[in-house]
Amino acid sequence: MSFPTDDMDDIINDFIAESTEALDSLDQKFIELEKKPDDTTLLNDIFRSVHTIKGAAGFLGFQQMVEVTHVTEDILNKLRKGEMKVDPVIMDAILQSIDLIKLLLRNIKEKNGKEENIEPTKDLLRSVLEGKAVTETKTVQSGALPQSEAPDTAPRAVQTATAAPHEASETVTAAAAPEADASKTQAKAEDAPHAKEQSIRVDLDRVDSVMNLAGELVLSRNRLMRLGAKLSESDSDSELSSQMNEAIAQLDLVTTDVQLAVMKMRMQPIAKVFNKFPRMVRDLARQNNKEIELVISGEETELDKTVIEEIGDPLVHLIRNAVDHGLETPEERVEKGKPRGGAIRLSAYQEGRNIIVSVADDGKGIDPASIRRSAVEKGLLTQDEADRLSKKDSLALIFIPGFSTAKVVSNISGRGVGMDVVKTNISRINGNISVESEVGKGTSIIFRLPLTLAIIQALTVETNGEVYGIPLSTVIENIRVMAEDIKTVEGQEVIHIRDRVFPVVRLGSLVSGDFSMRSSEWKYIVIIGIGDKKFGLLVDRLHGQEEIVMKSMGEYLKGTEGIAGACITGDGNVILILDVAGLLETSRKIYAH
Repeated sequence: MSFPTDDMDDIINDFIAESTEALDSLDQKFIELEKKPDDTTLLNDIFRSVHTIKGAAGFLGFQQMVEVTHVTEDILNKLRKGEMKVDPVIMDAILQSIDLIKLLLRNIKEKNGKEENIEPTKDLLRSVLEGKAVTETKTVQSGALPQSEAPDTAPRAVQTATAAPHEASETVTAAAAPEADASKTQAKAEDAPHAKEQSIRVDLDRVDSVMNLAGELVLSRNRLMRLGAKLSESDSDSELSSQMNEAIAQLDLVTTDVQLAVMKMRMQPIAKVFNKFPRMVRDLARQNNKEIELVISGEETELDKTVIEEIGDPLVHLIRNAVDHGLETPEERVEKGKPRGGAIRLSAYQEGRNIIVSVADDGKGIDPASIRRSAVEKGLLTQDEADRLSKKDSLALIFIPGFSTAKVVSNISGRGVGMDVVKTNISRINGNISVESEVGKGTSIIFRLPLTLAIIQALTVETNGEVYGIPLSTVIENIRVMAEDIKTVEGQEVIHIRDRVFPVVRLGSLVSGDFSMRSSEWKYIVIIGIGDKKFGLLVDRLHGQEEIVMKSMGEYLKGTEGIAGACITGDGNVILILDVAGLLETSRKIYAH
């Protein structure tokens, strides 16, 4: 029996998806195993995952993957039987094999036909299996079981699939691997009862299509609500008007539920990003001869898939900085009266319509005085300007592009290296970033991220007769002021609000180059917060808050500075959505000249 090409492609795609999930979870499990080497339940779980990948690879004819997983499985089998004990050297070898399996899986996914040199990894695994590897402790019982007596399940799995393909085809649903006959009894004894399948795989394009339709529904709802309000004003006693308002209210309720349901379809637990860090921290700690514990909390917190994809690289950078430069060596920590092992805490939680993600360590901390001194040396600030900076403003200097040099890396723990890139990535998804640090005690870097990027709350404002939208996640407050309340200091307009001075930027000057002040008595200032920077945006009128669906500007206007996209409002007009981070950069250029 042979499978049609389309069916085989589906089986291979399911195998790739499920193997990727299994390998991602294995990194986490191996880190737990190093902490709890005698946990037989965990060992059995790891063994089954590798065995499942091997069986499916054998069924599909991926011979290189079968060979690597087979030797890895033999080591795991000895570990779970107590014939070997987990130690860092054995763990390094197993993790190297997992990395090779990931590489082989990527080749399968890309269909490049490439074959890797798997012999060095196989030789290393065999040396561990035979007790020839140099271990840090006496963990291998060299005479326990020669390799020839190790379970030989891989060839049998392949033979079973080849000799009886009709049996294999019944068991490989969604690329669930066929179990070898020789291991069926063992697997049944170890496997917990499986719950009924409660999920299906859906192509992301289909989810995006439903999301777009939900967005259009939101726009239509907004339009109907606006028309319903006008109808009530013109004919408040009409029975038709009353029924119309009831229907619109019902539509509003259903639309909100549909919108939330579709948004949840795109939501993924942040664990998808967090789970790769235990392995990374473990490897970096070994390379730097440091003792580090990674404490993760809130990994079940859910975020939009687009946001999840954007925060991966910034978090990798922050954690590498914390391991490489933030945390001291065990000897340095003991001298300072700290525990030998350092800790990095990675956490996430929801706060209103935002997700807060924090990376904190208990290392050296960042010295504001060193940062100010370095900024002056690089010509970024004058000595007088540096002396006037608060601690918070001093810490914010690490986000200036090109701030770090080799000297800065040694003086201030390398915190500035690439931090401007981190800030850019977070600003791109309308997020904020802030830094808290205490010299000698540690550093916390905190992201404030939007739940979703598709349907957002916006504040609509008017300037020079044009209406614009500002993402509400960046708005701190709105203030009505008189024209004379706005002062000028050294050529920069500012406003004094509750013992704090904010620079003022006229929206009209940014979008149309019009610096004139309208004749109306009252003005409105929208206080905007981007990361640690806050400024006032001067506008002519405030229209109100509205739920909007942001659309791309298309190829012609793509990348326009200060503009994030466009949307259709409830009255049917098209307005531009402002990219406040881009506006801030634009204002700097304007006022610099």
